[in-house]
Amino acid sequence: MKNENDVKSLEKLIVQLQGLHAEISQLTKKSPNDGLNLFKLKFVNKVLLAGNEILTENYKPFEDFDSFEEEALPTNSDVTMILALYMEQVERFRSDNIVWSDHEWRYVINGKATSIQASMPTQIGAIRK
Repeated sequence: MKNENDVKSLEKLIVQLQGLHAEISQLTKKSPNDGLNLFKLKFVNKVLLAGNEILTENYKPFEDFDSFEEEALPTNSDVTMILALYMEQVERFRSDNIVWSDHEWRYVINGKATSIQASMPTQIGAIRK
């Protein structure tokens, strides 16, 4: 990450992905094969595109996927699956960009620990003390 705004964007993305995933998961439990309506799909795509900007290099779940096509509405289960994959990759990215410093987890910006506190990493291999 290059600056504090990158950290804010990442944390915003995490919250948005979690919220969408929780909401669409409820729809999936009731009707997994129903198409997601266009209103919700526009928000899902907006969040996915923001994720694509943050998830550079090896973090983007699929190189050939950016967002869902509005003309062919995806099913609730399709959207749930993609959101789950993005959530995993966002957490891997977050975990790779925090370090243990001065007795707490902190975000790394430009290769250096900052004063911005972070929660403990959840991805295996990311813990660096």
